[in-house]
Amino acid sequence: MQAANPRRGYILGLSAYIIWGLFPIYFKVLAEVPSVEIIVNRAIWSAIFGSLLLLVWKHPGWWQELRDNPRRLAVLAVSGSLIAANWLIYVWAVNNNHMVEASLGYFINPLINVMLGMVLLRERLRPLQWVAVMLALIGVVQQVWQVGSLPWISLALALTFGFYGLIRKKAPVAALPGLVVETWILVPLAAGWLLFNPMAHSAQAEFWTTSEAIWLAAAGPVTLIPLVCFNAAARHLPYATLGFLQYIAPTLVLALAVVFFGEHMPSTTVVTFCFIWAGLIIYSIDAWVAIRRSGAR
Repeated sequence: MQAANPRRGYILGLSAYIIWGLFPIYFKVLAEVPSVEIIVNRAIWSAIFGSLLLLVWKHPGWWQELRDNPRRLAVLAVSGSLIAANWLIYVWAVNNNHMVEASLGYFINPLINVMLGMVLLRERLRPLQWVAVMLALIGVVQQVWQVGSLPWISLALALTFGFYGLIRKKAPVAALPGLVVETWILVPLAAGWLLFNPMAHSAQAEFWTTSEAIWLAAAGPVTLIPLVCFNAAARHLPYATLGFLQYIAPTLVLALAVVFFGEHMPSTTVVTFCFIWAGLIIYSIDAWVAIRRSGAR
């Protein structure tokens, strides 16, 4: 297995989360297309684009390894189901004016990652990292308290992506081949949905002559590029560290929701941001110092 490279992991992780943070702009363009149909096309075009990438970015022997280890295919089927559920909830939230709740889900997700890393991967936090976690936890709990009810959108997004990342971190499959297999596993379901919904936008021949069709087909690269970065980053960084980088994405989503799409952000959310970003800064400084020390040895 490839040796961990924390610097590369940070670059890949930052790239993934910045792209994800800008996703609402893309999905708002497709606001007239039902959420389920967007996910159906997302699976199909991701499978196609990923297969083309594999022709260029070769991974010798990946298919033989999967064929000889059917258990890995089962693992990828589970992770594919989790990411599809995450996609569907997120797209529905964005296009139904729940972007603030969606951003809260991805603020909660790093805490899920930390919990999973500690409980299942036996990862241990340094003292400053504990301080960072507690600050972030205070911010998230305060935000959940202000929502006034169980934020099911937020929790569903956090849990589905948290377990997806955990499975992909431990699965002995390279990032791109694994993603291609995940999406191709979803293709029969996506094709079946189109077959039983002949009145869907993308089931009409004339739809594919519109500019909207180009945006829908772009779901392939738009989906795969950050996921490849994320899965590669997961192999180079502790899972808890990867989780803290994720605060970048919901911060961008929340900023877009309030500044560009007119969603209301109460003053209490500002308090949440202060706690979370204080935690992120402390965690990042601690991680950077640790990297510098390990490089000096």
